Amino acid sequence: MYRVKNQLGCSDRLQRSCLGEPVTVAVLDTGISMHPDLSGRILAFQDFVNHRSRIYDDSGHGTHVAGCIGGSGLMSNGKYKGIAPQCLFCIGKVLDQRGEGSIDSMYHGLLWVMQNRLHHHIRILNISVGIGDPDEQNKIEEVVGLLEAVWKAGIVVICAAGNAGPGDGTISPLGNSRKVITVGCHEGGYFGNRSNLCENYSGRGDVSLLYRKPDIVAPGTDIISCSNRGHGYVKKSGTSMATPIVSGAAALLLQKCPYMNNDQVKRKIVYSARDLGDSWNKQGWGMIDIESLLSQ
Repeated sequence: MYRVKNQLGCSDRLQRSCLGEPVTVAVLDTGISMHPDLSGRILAFQDFVNHRSRIYDDSGHGTHVAGCIGGSGLMSNGKYKGIAPQCLFCIGKVLDQRGEGSIDSMYHGLLWVMQNRLHHHIRILNISVGIGDPDEQNKIEEVVGLLEAVWKAGIVVICAAGNAGPGDGTISPLGNSRKVITVGCHEGGYFGNRSNLCENYSGRGDVSLLYRKPDIVAPGTDIISCSNRGHGYVKKSGTSMATPIVSGAAALLLQKCPYMNNDQVKRKIVYSARDLGDSWNKQGWGMIDIESLLSQ
């Protein structure tokens, strides 16, 4: 995260300039561990997979994602601090220890977010997971409809583009919704011509669409964030890691400008993005520029 924050202009000074009422971010993923960087800020936890009451993460994916959004950096002297270290969390476990989950779990997770949005003041929903089997198209459409209802309720919904690229039309079903902010991977040339970059398999939009997908890109290769094992950190790659960077940026923006609605947040994020000169279906509006987003 140290590299990512430098790359996107998210300095400690900029983070401090956004101090205000902490923003609550809902995360539907594999759960969350009691990592010191995240402790004291988990408002609610619901397990839609194993139906346990205690807070846990048997995969590590959700803990890593939460750390990217708002880890405090306590165990690294700030080096691996997340984008919005003040934020609060509502965590829904919809994926198992292998990172797999049913459409039903996602549906019930979305319902839970809707039901708790006012009680916990949820402003942002991060979904760093893909769902869908072509044989379950009706169920997928039902979940997408509920996802769009979450957006209409005033929550900024931020979804991963998925890792099924680089072919055209490979955005995940949730990310294909016109209502949500869809995040793809791009390193902006940071790693040169390295072959195994996330941007080379990040989901891409359908070139025939009249709107851009993904909406925005963020770094997603070799991102170091909180581990679910002990007090350490782990390196992961994928659009799952790019997505919480945008969620964290949205949280900082809402701390600074709490009366913005979700449509205003989306416009500000995409209009302040840095054009990378890549194709629309790969970069959307461009690389998120946190310095520009919060300085305008």
